Amino acid sequence: MRKMMTEFRGHRQFAAPWNQRLKPSFNKSPLRAWVEDDNIDLEYHVRHAALPWPGGERELGELVGRLQSTPLDLSRPPWECTIIEGLDGNRFALFIKMHHSLIDGVSGVKLLQRSMSSDRDASLHLPPFWACGKEHHAKAPRSPEALLPTVTHAIAGAVQELRMQAMTVPQLATAFVKMIKQAFVPGHNMALPFDAPQSVLNGRVREKRRFATQQFSLERMRTLAQAADCTLNDVVLAICGGALRRFLDERNSLPDKPLTAGIPVSVRPKDDDGTGNAITFIVSTLGTNIDDVRERLASIRQSVKQAKEHVQSLPRQAMMQYTVLLMAPTILTLLTGIGGRTRPMFNITISNVPGPDKPLYFRGAEMVATYPASIVTHGQALNITCQSYAGFMNFGFTGCHSSMPSMQRLAVYTADALTELEGNLSDRRRRAQSRQRTQGSAPCQTEKPAAVPQTPLRKAA
Repeated sequence: MRKMMTEFRGHRQFAAPWNQRLKPSFNKSPLRAWVEDDNIDLEYHVRHAALPWPGGERELGELVGRLQSTPLDLSRPPWECTIIEGLDGNRFALFIKMHHSLIDGVSGVKLLQRSMSSDRDASLHLPPFWACGKEHHAKAPRSPEALLPTVTHAIAGAVQELRMQAMTVPQLATAFVKMIKQAFVPGHNMALPFDAPQSVLNGRVREKRRFATQQFSLERMRTLAQAADCTLNDVVLAICGGALRRFLDERNSLPDKPLTAGIPVSVRPKDDDGTGNAITFIVSTLGTNIDDVRERLASIRQSVKQAKEHVQSLPRQAMMQYTVLLMAPTILTLLTGIGGRTRPMFNITISNVPGPDKPLYFRGAEMVATYPASIVTHGQALNITCQSYAGFMNFGFTGCHSSMPSMQRLAVYTADALTELEGNLSDRRRRAQSRQRTQGSAPCQTEKPAAVPQTPLRKAA
C-alpha cells in the first residue's frame, strides 16, 4: 500500500476532466467556467486511511460516511481519492469522490474503468485514473473563422441558440400541459412533481453522513423481473418501496400518500464519450401505501411506463430545456436556503448506473464489488444508487445522520422485501399451476377437486 501511494503521488500526468477546476467569477464574467489547473497537489487529492484490522463492511461504511461528510474544495479540481487498507480477507478499498458538476454517474464509471483491465497482468501497467481521461480523437482542421471569435460570430451563435430554444417552446408547453391534465384523470398512475407527501426524508440535513450497502445477484433479480413481466428497474423500485414502507412504519412516520422517487434517466447516446451531465428526470410512485407486494409492483410498473412515455415523446433538442424547467423550483429552493422547508418535488432519488459485466483488475487485485455513494441535500435526506457489476447489483444508501438513524436497517429491509416479492410470485405461480391441474382433471368423475392439496401449499408459502 505504501508503494502504491508513493507511485500514485509521483504520477504527474493528468487528463481531462481530472485536471479541470472552476475559474472564480468576476464582474466582467459572472458565470464560472472550467479551466485547466497546472498546479495540482496530489498530496491533497490522494489520501491514505486504514481501518482497525480486521475491518468489515460496517466499519468501511462508517469511514465512507465520514469521508462523504466533508465538502469538496472548489478552488481545486473537485475530486479526491482515499486508499483504505485494513479490510479483512487481504482486501483494500478505493473511495473516489467527484463533484457532480464535473462528471455524471455514467461517465464516471466509464472513466474509472479505463484505469482497470479485465486481464490481471495488463492491469499492473495501467496509470492511475486521473491519467485516463476521456479518449482523445484526432481533431479536424478548424477554419480560420472558428479560430478568430468576433462579436459578429458570438451574436450569430447566440441567435442560433435562441432560435433552437424557441422551436422547442410549443413542444415543452404541450409536455407540461399533458402532465397537468394527468392529475385530473381518474385512476391515473403517473406520479406528478410536487405531489409527494411530506416525510422525515424531506427536512433539513446536517453535514454528517451515513452510508450502508447491499448486494443481490443479478440473475436472481432478472428471474423475478421475468416472472413479474416487468423491468429490472421496476424490481429495484419495488424492493426500495417495500423497505421504506417498513422502515417508516416502524418509526410511526409512514405517510398515507405513497412516496415518490425521482429517477435520473441518461439521454446520452451510446457513442458519446462526453463527461458532462446528460440526464433528465422522471418521477414514479413507490407504492408505499399498498400492503400487497404484487399490487405495489404493478403500480410502480405502470407509473414508470407512463413517465417514460411522457419523456420520450419529447425531441432530443427539447430534453435539456425540459429538465431545466422541471428541476428549476428545486434548484431555487437550494439557492435561496429554503430547501427542506417546502413540499419536495419528490421524496427520494433512486438511480441505477450500469457497470461492467465482467470482473476487472486494479494493479493485479480483482475488484470484488463497487458501491456508489451519492449526495443528499436539504429536502432530500436519503439517496439510493445502484450499480451493476460482474453479475451483481450493488446498492449504496447515503443518508443524513440526523434524519436517518439506524439506516443500516433499510439495507437489510431491501433483502427482506426482495424475498417477500419472490415468495408472493412463487405462491401465485403454484396456485395457478394447481388450478390448471384441477381444470385438466375435471372430466374424470372419480377424482376429487384439487382444493385440498392447495391448503398446505398456502401454509408453506
